[in-house]
Amino acid sequence: MDIKCWGSRGSICVSGDQYSRYGGDTTCIEITAKSGETIIIDAGTGIRRLGNSLIQRKIDQYYLLLTHAHWDHIQGFVFFRPLLFSKVKIIIQDRKFLSFNTRQLFNKVMETPFFPIGLGDLKADMKFDTRLNDKFNIGSVNIETIPTSHPGSGLGYKFIEDGKSFVFLTDNELGVDHPGGQGFEGYLNFVRNADLLLHDGEYTRAEYKQKKNWGHSSIQDVLELALKANIKKLGLFHLNQDRTDDQMDKIICECQADLKKKNSTLECFAVPCNMEIHL
Repeated sequence: MDIKCWGSRGSICVSGDQYSRYGGDTTCIEITAKSGETIIIDAGTGIRRLGNSLIQRKIDQYYLLLTHAHWDHIQGFVFFRPLLFSKVKIIIQDRKFLSFNTRQLFNKVMETPFFPIGLGDLKADMKFDTRLNDKFNIGSVNIETIPTSHPGSGLGYKFIEDGKSFVFLTDNELGVDHPGGQGFEGYLNFVRNADLLLHDGEYTRAEYKQKKNWGHSSIQDVLELALKANIKKLGLFHLNQDRTDDQMDKIICECQADLKKKNSTLECFAVPCNMEIHL
């Protein structure tokens, strides 16, 4: 499978020279299966650029999965240009977000006075599918899910193809069990031996002391998880909205120095916009 990040920023999109290397768009991941299917995770602001790319590549069928419904994960949906074309078919995961199902959720955020057009004005063939939950497959990719530890809960995903596994766990607090959370051991078992783990790495150790219970992990807890789980590559995700490129580089250097002291072969990096990985 081929994986591309179109947005890794947390909470709100940012702009400016100091954010140019890691980018300012919020969560959106594209996965291309060996069998050809396009899978999109989350509709943060990064989905706008992804939509333009899909149009250029003349790809008009895809699946959309959501981790949860906080603003930074859905606010790009209304600017996803493929939805304006009748030839486009998009199959969207249908599940409950408190009292809303997915269709009702998007209907709500597109209501007046929040947006000038409604969901019914979009031209694309949109299907809302309840089968895209728990364990399921899309083409050649087998997919497993796990509830995340986050206010309001959410879903993490494991994508498996040809014996390779990619786990996506953003907005997941390893240090606190929010309602629905699976605990450190639960996440350890879920990510064990993954070839690639992208995990929420919002806070430094000092920051986490002030932000505990906010629904995001300390980088030290994420490193501990990755080491215990025998992860091959670890990407820190949900980059703090105020974290500059230079600050992020410094944090990664500190992580790599810590891993070297432990004689670990774990590859650790922060996930930038436009990162591409082939598994």
